[in-house]
Amino acid sequence: MEKLTYSVNELAQLFGVGTTTIYTMVRSNEIPYKKIRGRIVFHRETIEKWLMEGEKCEKHDH
Repeated sequence: MEKLTYSVNELAQLFGVGTTTIYTMVRSNEIPYKKIRGRIVFHRETIEKWLMEGEKCEKHDH
C-alpha cells in the first residue's frame, strides 16, 4: 500500500530543499498541508495535484 502522506523531511527530500524551506512554505500558506495532533503532514495526492496546477508554460516568440 502506498503512503497517503509525506512528512516534512520526506517532502524536503523529494523537492531537494531543506526542511526550513518547507516550514517557511507552510507558515506562509504556499503549500497545502494538514496538522494531525500537532504534526505537519502533506497528503500525497494533494501535493501531486498542487504541483501539476503550479506548472507554468512559457511561450517563446521566434
